[in-house]
Amino acid sequence: MFRVFERLIDPFQPFPAETPPTKLMPYMWSQLRSLGGWLPLMAFTSLLVALGESLLFFYAGRIVDLMTGAGPDGFWSQHGGETLLVALALLLLRPAVIGINHLLLEQTLVGTLNVQSQWRAHKHLLGQSMSFFQNDFAGRLSNRVMQLGPATEDSAYIFLEAIWFSAVYIIGATLVVTQINPWLALLLVSWLVLYIFYMQFLVRRITKAAEKWSDGRSAVTGRVVDAYANIEAVKLFAGTKAEETYALSAFKRLQLRVHRFLRLATEMQVVLNLLNGYLMVSIGGLAVLFWSKGLLSVGEVTAAIALTMRLNGMSGWILWVTIRLFEHFGVIREGLRSIAVAHSVVDAPEAPALVKGPGEIRFEDVSHHYGKRRGGLDHVDLTIRPGEKVGLVGPSGAGKSTLISLLLRFRDVEQGRILIDGQDIGAVTQESLRHDIGVVSQDNSLLHRSIRANLLYARPDATEEMMIAAARQAEAHDFIQGLEDREGRRGYNAQVGERGVRLSGGQRQRIAIARMILKDAPIVILDEATSALDSEVEAAIQRSLQTAMEGKTVIAIAHRLSTLAEMDRIVVMERGRIVEDGSHADLLRQEGLYARLWTRQSGGFLADTAE
Repeated sequence: MFRVFERLIDPFQPFPAETPPTKLMPYMWSQLRSLGGWLPLMAFTSLLVALGESLLFFYAGRIVDLMTGAGPDGFWSQHGGETLLVALALLLLRPAVIGINHLLLEQTLVGTLNVQSQWRAHKHLLGQSMSFFQNDFAGRLSNRVMQLGPATEDSAYIFLEAIWFSAVYIIGATLVVTQINPWLALLLVSWLVLYIFYMQFLVRRITKAAEKWSDGRSAVTGRVVDAYANIEAVKLFAGTKAEETYALSAFKRLQLRVHRFLRLATEMQVVLNLLNGYLMVSIGGLAVLFWSKGLLSVGEVTAAIALTMRLNGMSGWILWVTIRLFEHFGVIREGLRSIAVAHSVVDAPEAPALVKGPGEIRFEDVSHHYGKRRGGLDHVDLTIRPGEKVGLVGPSGAGKSTLISLLLRFRDVEQGRILIDGQDIGAVTQESLRHDIGVVSQDNSLLHRSIRANLLYARPDATEEMMIAAARQAEAHDFIQGLEDREGRRGYNAQVGERGVRLSGGQRQRIAIARMILKDAPIVILDEATSALDSEVEAAIQRSLQTAMEGKTVIAIAHRLSTLAEMDRIVVMERGRIVEDGSHADLLRQEGLYARLWTRQSGGFLADTAE
């Protein structure tokens, strides 16, 4: 039975690829729409359960009156059939309705919304540009995604299981009390008005406090994860105390926000008990007074007092779940700051895939200043012929990284266009573009998975033989064979740790080179691809790279200019422009910027100082 209700809704069903709403209620509705017709059924079964609870107290009073009126001798003969019918309803009908209600709420609603909201948020964030992730903490983003699921699911659950249930129950209780005596109903309504007024007053403050509390948790998580992710730098620079101080300030702010929230909780308990005291004394006292004057029966007094005692217990629960609901609203609002952000780099509607060709690259009057007046690229024109090997050099800030970033469409150009084999890269899908470009960068972080998973990430359909051949070509196979992780997994099955921390920098770089070789893309970008290798290994890999790059279009960035001397061309950049273009020998003869940079090299490295 559980599986039937668990499978009513697929949390991973396709959904519109649109930016999540920034407002709370539109966002909630965007998640609830997947429940379709089951949502009204959930509301209807909750209504039946609440009405049933109200009628229980009404019937408790009635049975007291029936027993009093008929006496022990006549009760069963006069009311036995009715009592048996009610007993069957309590034994069979009520559990069935409550069971279906909870199956729908827990197996269907909770089992869907939690995972669904997290999955959709994660899927949307995966489509964000590189700059989006560079401008935020990975820990804070992941925290917001993971908090969003429980907050969304529990908000819907609380509304249907508590708020809606309570509203129906109170309406039913009011009708029961009205039937007993209108004056009792008037007192109940007056209590309800005071209760709702205080709830609104409290909830406004609770919502703000909860949102700040959630924001404080995210800030703490971001700082803590940042320290763990960069633990090597923390240790190398003896930064333990600095990290403690950095995190401590966030923890102290979090504590202040927790205290503000808990002050409101304590205030709520005091005020709530005052209100409930008024409820019990006024209705209970008036009911007893009316009984003493013969205006109410014992059963009616019993029903009125029982309803009052039930409301006394429920009022605290209602207020707490309402606070929890608005606390969740605060968490959702805080999460939507990151989740409900439109993608800055998007595919054009119905964009086709890039058609694989020989690999010609053209930059046509490309400018990109990151939304500012200066920096980046300024009117760059560059054509790289199919199969040509081009070195890209220049001082730091010359625009080399921007050129590569735009080619990979990590950002969109602000002016001009970039074409691959005559196709504007802004008009094709990002996935197909990057599928045809192999990249090895200086900072090659690996996925926290096995060596095999990291290599096959580039080409999932590759055979074992192809994978091993690529590793051999990158001079990686031998050291991979000797790897063993803490769980005893060996060789290609060994886990590399977060960001590949269990491997040395040189080993990570060789894995990255093997991954690029296995990908076998027509265009290759090498950004300091051998910087972490010793001279002997670098020489061997350079020979392997020459073979692997045969027939491919290559753009190579290196501070060690000697690694670029064998390139077909070297393009020299300065302040976002191309200032020189030619072979190594031609550029030396020109005695321009390249020649000066070559002269300044110490130990074969390019000085970072810009002209």
